[in-house]
Amino acid sequence: MGIVLGIIISLSKISLMLDWFPNADHVPVYVAQKKGIFKNNGLDVEILVPAETADPLKIAASGKVDVAINYMPEVVIARSQGLKVKSIGVLVEHPLITILYLQDSGIRKPTDLKGKRIGYAVPHLQEILFRAFARFNGLRDDDYELINIGFNITPSLLTHRVDAVIGAYRNYEKNEIELEGKKTGMFLLEENGIPDFYELVFISSDRVIEKKEEELRAFVKSIDEAIRWTREHPEEALEIYFRANPDVRKDLDRKAFYDTIDLYAHSQVQSPEKWKKFIEFAVKEGIIKKPLDPGEVFLNLR
Repeated sequence: MGIVLGIIISLSKISLMLDWFPNADHVPVYVAQKKGIFKNNGLDVEILVPAETADPLKIAASGKVDVAINYMPEVVIARSQGLKVKSIGVLVEHPLITILYLQDSGIRKPTDLKGKRIGYAVPHLQEILFRAFARFNGLRDDDYELINIGFNITPSLLTHRVDAVIGAYRNYEKNEIELEGKKTGMFLLEENGIPDFYELVFISSDRVIEKKEEELRAFVKSIDEAIRWTREHPEEALEIYFRANPDVRKDLDRKAFYDTIDLYAHSQVQSPEKWKKFIEFAVKEGIIKKPLDPGEVFLNLR
C-alpha cells in the first residue's frame, strides 16, 4: 500500500532478481527503489540476489520471479532451447565484456594475440566469440591457445597464467587490475566483428507477461526514469547504491559506476535490427541451431 496526498493506494507487487550480486551495473535499480520511482508508478518491487549466475534466467522462465536481469546472448540461447522468456527492457545497452590484457604484455593490436594464451570465463559462448573476433582480425584457430580460467580473471592476468582474457568487464576487472597498480588495454567486441548487443536486459516469462503486462509496463517506465535520474544526479545515485549495499568495495564500484554511466540504456525501445543481427550471427557461428524471429525474444513495452 502507498499514500498519495492522503489517499491510500494499492501497489502491485513485482519480484526482481539481479543477474549476480549487487554491483554498479544495478545503481538505477536501487535509485528506482529508494527514490520512490517504483512506488510512484504503482509498484512494490522486491529485489532478490541469486545464489548462482545461472539462476535468474531459469527462475524467470519458471515464473517464480516476475523479472530478472540477464544477458542478451543468453536470452537468445535460452529461447532457442525452448525456454519461454523475453526481454522487456534494457539496463546496459552495449557489451561490457571485452578482451582485456596488461599493457606490459606488449599487446597493442589484435594481431599481437598470435601465439598467446587466451583465458575465457564462460565455456562455449566466449570461445565462439573469441574465434569470431580472431577470424575478423586475420588470426587462425591454431594461432592461439584458449584456456578455461573460470571467473579467476584478475588473478590469471596478474600471475601471467594467460596473456589476455575474453569475458573481462570493461567496468570491473579493468578497474580492479588498475587499482593494483597495473595498466590495462582492451579490445571491444563490437568493434571487432561481433554485432553490438545489449549487455544487460530485463527478462520475463511469456506467462508473466500475459498476466502482468500493465505492471511490467510500469516497471520499464520506472527503469527509464531511474536511469535518467541517475545520469542527472550521479553522486547522489551512487550514494543511494552504497547505502543499500554497505559491504561493497567502494573504490572499485565508484570507478565501475563512472565507466558504466554512459552505457546505461538511453531508450527502453529495443531495436529489432540489433536483435536480428545478433540472432543471425548466433546461427552463423553455431551458438544456436535455428533462426529465431526477433519478436520471439523481445517485447517493447514503451
